[in-house]
Amino acid sequence: MVITYTIRNSLYVNLTNHCTNRCTFCVRETAPGEYPDLWLEREPTLAEILEDLSSYKTLNKFSEIVFCGYGEPTCRLYDMLETCRRLREMTSTPIRVNTNGHASLILEEDTAPLFKGLVDCVSISLNAPDSETYARLCRPRFGEDTFSGVIKFAREVVKYVPSVVLTAVRGTITDEELERCAAIAQEIGAKFRARDYIG
Repeated sequence: MVITYTIRNSLYVNLTNHCTNRCTFCVRETAPGEYPDLWLEREPTLAEILEDLSSYKTLNKFSEIVFCGYGEPTCRLYDMLETCRRLREMTSTPIRVNTNGHASLILEEDTAPLFKGLVDCVSISLNAPDSETYARLCRPRFGEDTFSGVIKFAREVVKYVPSVVLTAVRGTITDEELERCAAIAQEIGAKFRARDYIG
């Protein structure tokens, strides 16, 4: 079971296969057998996650630790945050969370304050400039109101996390829509990054 893996000089933490989106451009949809090692046969326990992280001689050698696997890490928000808390005791390496921004929708409460002091960067997959496009591309579990929930989470989390980045996938929406996504990020007080499509 692959709980952690490396890409270049970053260490990635793979907590879950569960996700609240079924994005049309996601490798889970376009090439489901592409990364078989990342499919977890079961959810690792918190103890197993911490044991895996402790197996590294030093975590300081990594440029960052990223919560990003084959699922949405905030589906296990409290385990993720406890892992961040323990990581803070083990290393000064920056911590990033790659998320679809659904944490508050999943838990039905404002989760943004919980990130304070534990996470250095939150990267939110905005993926669309409006709710209709978002629903069509991301097919969220929470329906057409999901987009407004993502925006609300982004507005709140910028208050608690030093760096917040909204992203969208180049090639899945038009250049004009990418510009609208960038404008949303600017208005919120976040950065924007267009990601390359991997399909």
